[in-house]
Amino acid sequence: MKRVLIDLSILKHINCGLGQVAYNYGCYFGSETPSDLDIYLLLPRQYFGAFGDKVHYVESKKIYRILPFLLPKYDLWHSIHQLSHYRPGYSGTLNLLTIHDLNFIHEKTGEKVLKYLKKLEKKVKRADKITSISNYAKKDILQNMNLEKEIEVIYNGVEKMSPVGEQKPSFAVDDQKPFLFSIGQIKAKKNFHVLLDAMKRMPEYNLYIAGQKETSYGELIEKRIVEEDIKNVFLVGEIVHAEKLWYYHHCSAFVFPSLLEGFGLPVIEALFFEKPVISSKETSLKEIGGDAVFFLDNFEPEHICNVVKESIDYFYAHPEMAQKNLAYANSFSYKKHMERYLSIYREMLK
Repeated sequence: MKRVLIDLSILKHINCGLGQVAYNYGCYFGSETPSDLDIYLLLPRQYFGAFGDKVHYVESKKIYRILPFLLPKYDLWHSIHQLSHYRPGYSGTLNLLTIHDLNFIHEKTGEKVLKYLKKLEKKVKRADKITSISNYAKKDILQNMNLEKEIEVIYNGVEKMSPVGEQKPSFAVDDQKPFLFSIGQIKAKKNFHVLLDAMKRMPEYNLYIAGQKETSYGELIEKRIVEEDIKNVFLVGEIVHAEKLWYYHHCSAFVFPSLLEGFGLPVIEALFFEKPVISSKETSLKEIGGDAVFFLDNFEPEHICNVVKESIDYFYAHPEMAQKNLAYANSFSYKKHMERYLSIYREMLK
């Protein structure tokens, strides 16, 4: 059988979006291992055995970053995102590269952009096939890189979610006030600060924003919350998966004002809980949200406040919206996602 290695080394950051993608890859291959392919998973040692005994486990040791030829030879290597430090050690190994976004071009400036671009160009040159996660991401890649290879768009799979296993966070406020929820690393690209003035106009709601907040942007938001005495906004930091389920399940609406997304995973996750989702239209979000999401036309506080309230009122007055959301979320199944990738593996290995 052909040996296929799938790079899941990002599992070391299990609570980030890419970490969750990697975890779901592991779960899929642990339960749906193809009979004609020998599957190897490159991951941190603590995940050995986590996905059953039908797959092989390869530890993502730091030495393999420097000396990749120490790894065994594989027929095909799938880098499930472009940020990995690992690469095939043998020239005969076919390489499939999935590019999620070129966010660094929009976030960084000067030499840093050129440095990141040069690294990615090396990976692209090495790759035998390239895929991306949205038409927006594909367009961004083609506009900013001299590609001589085709890019196939395969939407992310999204884990089917439910309240089963949810855990109420210890820091959740017990005042019975309905709340809004948002999630993402607290960086400027997530645009969370536009929600602060909007929340001043919605004292009847709390807002919880989850995500790694030890950033300069996070400090700026926390400073504003204190100095402006905004009592209904809470930056809760990183949360575990069970706590995320609780927030999705119990919120009145999910709000996502992000400026820069290759896909926008939380938008689809929230739809599984049959809640109204209010999002920006930026980058991939209009494409991914489709007709299931309410969109902001601008980030003025009054407009955000009006759209949130009107969306909540409309959604709960039309019960059919909940089932529409659920059906749309289910269309991003990992089964469909992985079946396409398995087809690609087999096509490349012929």
